[in-house]
Amino acid sequence: MIDSKFETLLAVADLRNFTRAAEALSLTQPAVSHHISQLEKAYGEQLFVRKKNGLMLTKEGEILVKYARRIKALDAQMRAEIADAKRDLNKIRVGVTHTSESNLMIEVLARYSNENPNISITVITDTIKNLYTMLENFEIDIAVVDGKNTNLNFNALMLDTDYLVCVMSNNNPLSRHSLVTLAELKRERLILRSSSSATRSLFEATLEGIDDSIDAFDVTMEVDNIATIKDLIRKELGVSILPKSACMDELRKGKITALPIENLSMIRETNIIYHKTFSHTDVLQNITKIYQETAKKYIIGQKTS
Repeated sequence: MIDSKFETLLAVADLRNFTRAAEALSLTQPAVSHHISQLEKAYGEQLFVRKKNGLMLTKEGEILVKYARRIKALDAQMRAEIADAKRDLNKIRVGVTHTSESNLMIEVLARYSNENPNISITVITDTIKNLYTMLENFEIDIAVVDGKNTNLNFNALMLDTDYLVCVMSNNNPLSRHSLVTLAELKRERLILRSSSSATRSLFEATLEGIDDSIDAFDVTMEVDNIATIKDLIRKELGVSILPKSACMDELRKGKITALPIENLSMIRETNIIYHKTFSHTDVLQNITKIYQETAKKYIIGQKTS
């Protein structure tokens, strides 16, 4: 059980007021003040300072709050795992990247949910960095990320191998080619993902590997939402570099064209990342099986369209 003083600390940090924290915790205001004083004495640091708009955490207080949240999350996870050991899994929280949100993954999770109506699924979309933090804090159960697992505290199950392609309107003259050269790409208006995205990082790193630079390209827009980028492409407002998996539905329906780029091999893994303590690996295997079956249908659809 989490120490009540940490519960008090989190309430004061969130509400920025001793009285409101006391009301939320069903404690007296002196009891709340005493808890904070005990923590300050134990760690030898002042945790809050008074400002006009309420209590503010000191730098030391921010550190303590960060770990208190982790302790609370670990406590919740421990209780959940103990409960899960007594019954079947009934809820799973899945973190996905913007790329995974745009590819087959959401459909796969929906199919899994239909086949397992006793399990509810919550999907959270965020950056890879934030998803790893959520996993560390037990705010999500699994994460579907682009690239290899970067944290030794987690296990990884490879879901797929993906690669980046040049995506364009069907009316673009380049769409009649079998591939796009770098010289041709440099003459196009590029709509790219934000610089913090894994897609953009892989593209730029691959360019650097052949002594080229993103500065040599006409990057006219940076958009983080992949669906918006694809919509702009269909409206012939530019071309983009995207994971092929994020374009499967549009390619199957013949709405856009995706071509490889000459001399650029931009391959990466898609992995399911999960805590080593996550005991429901049968769920992961089932999700992987559904993913493979769904991907196969899309590939067949592209060949017959």
